[in-house]
Amino acid sequence: MIDRRNQISEVVVTAEEMRAIENRIFAAGMPVAALMEKVAGLVARRMMAEWETLGLTSAKIGVIVGPGHNGGDALVIARELHCQGYQVAITQPLAKLKALTQSHAQYGKSLGIPWVSLGELLPSCDILIDGLFGFGLERPISGDLAEQVEQINQSQKRVFSVDLPSGIHTDTGEVLGHAIRADYTFCLGLWKAACLQDGAVEYLGKVELVDFGIPLGDIEAVLGESCRCYRITRERAIAGLPLPRPLLSHKYKAGHLLLVCGSEEYAGSAILTGLGARASGVGMLSIAVPGSLKPLLVPQLPEALIIPCPETDRGAIAEFPDPLDWDKYQAIACGPGIGRSAEPIISTLLQVPTPLILDADGLNNLASLGISQLKGRSAPTLLTPHAGEFKRLFPQINPNVDRIQAVRAASQQTGAIVLLKGARTAIGSPTGTVYLNPESTPALARGGSGDVLTGLLGGLLAQLPKAPEIAIQTATWWHAQAGILAAQHRTPLGVDAFHLTEYLSQVIALRAVIGNR
Repeated sequence: MIDRRNQISEVVVTAEEMRAIENRIFAAGMPVAALMEKVAGLVARRMMAEWETLGLTSAKIGVIVGPGHNGGDALVIARELHCQGYQVAITQPLAKLKALTQSHAQYGKSLGIPWVSLGELLPSCDILIDGLFGFGLERPISGDLAEQVEQINQSQKRVFSVDLPSGIHTDTGEVLGHAIRADYTFCLGLWKAACLQDGAVEYLGKVELVDFGIPLGDIEAVLGESCRCYRITRERAIAGLPLPRPLLSHKYKAGHLLLVCGSEEYAGSAILTGLGARASGVGMLSIAVPGSLKPLLVPQLPEALIIPCPETDRGAIAEFPDPLDWDKYQAIACGPGIGRSAEPIISTLLQVPTPLILDADGLNNLASLGISQLKGRSAPTLLTPHAGEFKRLFPQINPNVDRIQAVRAASQQTGAIVLLKGARTAIGSPTGTVYLNPESTPALARGGSGDVLTGLLGGLLAQLPKAPEIAIQTATWWHAQAGILAAQHRTPLGVDAFHLTEYLSQVIALRAVIGNR
């Protein structure tokens, strides 16, 4: 049997794509009213289950109804809750309703569900259901409606949004003037791109997909057999691990990674990057550092082969020792702590026909050289910028508006895989495909977290040099899950990078063996 649920949970769509998929369903004969009943019934049951978990079974419910089908969904939910014995009241900020939504409103009134103003609703309810706008909103919320949205936000009621928080752009996650801040969002049918954009994170709350049974054939007919935007699931990430290893495996079959990192000023970067690589399970690890750092690294990483390099007068790598056998490495990762005057080092590495990861100062030096240097590389290149580094590399592309389109454009422009770090990390492939990591933690917002990720990425890439996109997705998910796990056991002020590395192995033990996410 095909694991349909996992396939559905990976697909990410734009408003235009979702609209096209729904239109196919309706054109095939599914009545709009029947689908609305099905979807809203599923959401109502999920809400009631959540309220039972939260101890809110006697809560008073306020429902905010919009003019379109999202408002119709909200009215069906309101009716179902009313029939289950909940105290429900409805407010309708906009006078005009679509025909089907109007029919549900008429029936709701016939059941005796009270219609009140927002001013009356807010003091009298414990929970708000946001059914004002669903996917596809383009115009900013303004005027009286904007004032009402701000009233809702200031009320500090628990808010459950249907599909998306009202006021959030479906594709970019941008706030269209004003938006409702939800505590829970029930995304309908397929993941909307906004649910994986940094700009929407503070408005979404806890997000859950409500799968209402869209036929896979309709999805493929609109998106093609290869979806252009994927959500990285646990199953997708775990499948990317080079496990199980063959019984006759040995260290030279488990990849050889070369790290180029560290300087006198940033000696710790070399250690953290090395520890991240160690956790990946890579068979052999070599680390090129300024010669003076070798005594610091050997006690921390005794299994690594430390390559001492000639130094500049500022304690950075001046050049690689000659000779250096580049052919023995399956991947190279460069950048953490190397300093901003390492253009010769980057130029050398760009000529090596081996998969290459550039991070941190590796990216800053590449920006000085120009991204045109990436053209013509015969092996995969991975760039791992945060937003500031991204802007230096791609000044014509704004990563803060639409991260999905930003990484897609940057990757196609350079031919490199581009990993844009953030609360929802976005990975762009030269093919135009984008992969999105659905969760992370602010506990990772501490110095050195990125160094650990670089090592982990390099270690997996060395083991999977012919499948770089799989290695990168797996490492991204793995790193984030380690942060989430560490945050549960350590201070809420964040997880230091050294201890983060200790949780990488625990993630695999918990997630792969027990499968609890």
